[in-house]
Amino acid sequence: MKIVVIGGTGLIGSKLVAKLGEHGHEAVPASPNTGVNTLTGEGLADVLAGASVVVDVANSPSFEDAAVLEFFETSTGNLLAAEAAAGVGHHVGISIVGTERPPERGYFRAKIAQEDLIRKSSVPYSLVHATQFFEFTRAIADEATDGNTVRLAPVLYQPIAGDDVAAQLGKVAVGPPLNGRIDIAGPERFRMDEFFRDALASWNDPREVVADPHAHYFGAEVVEDSLVPVGDAVLGAVRYGEWPGRVPAAK
Repeated sequence: MKIVVIGGTGLIGSKLVAKLGEHGHEAVPASPNTGVNTLTGEGLADVLAGASVVVDVANSPSFEDAAVLEFFETSTGNLLAAEAAAGVGHHVGISIVGTERPPERGYFRAKIAQEDLIRKSSVPYSLVHATQFFEFTRAIADEATDGNTVRLAPVLYQPIAGDDVAAQLGKVAVGPPLNGRIDIAGPERFRMDEFFRDALASWNDPREVVADPHAHYFGAEVVEDSLVPVGDAVLGAVRYGEWPGRVPAAK
């Protein structure tokens, strides 16, 4: 089966291409690095020729509200039109658990707009909503840092390993279209402030983590279940304490 992975040279995309290849599929990475640009349409017709499935894990280079909305609307619109013309039978998109719950966040609004385009398209689809990736732990801590203090809300937090995200995307991609969504999350729930307090301690990071119910998460306050699945979810296998990337490799 030919499966095109948009964003296939990035963090999740490269893992997904490798996993699909291990299972005998023709997994084709597509990104500006490989001559495919979903914003301009360059290379789309050629790469989609003969494809059965497209998995879109591309992300916006800018998280500014207007820029991220323009990216997802333009990129997804071009991609879905090209898929329909090529006869692609299954579009798989990735989004974020809880997008519909704190829509005041600009990035989440952009993902909602992207999902609307996918649902309204003629191409059968599946949506995979994932929680925060282990790989973004340091970036999340840095974004919440003010001086020597990391302010985080003491809400539920259930991050997932990138390898588990790729594995679940692969399973969805080779199955029939859901014409709906599934939620995926890590196998453990934490309090967000406690998770990051332990993570910083493991890095020997001197910053102090402070539990602040009004702390913003990338521009907006979060409540108890903003960042975790509500209802059924598929859980990953890798626990954070067992994840090799949790502590930087020794030099």
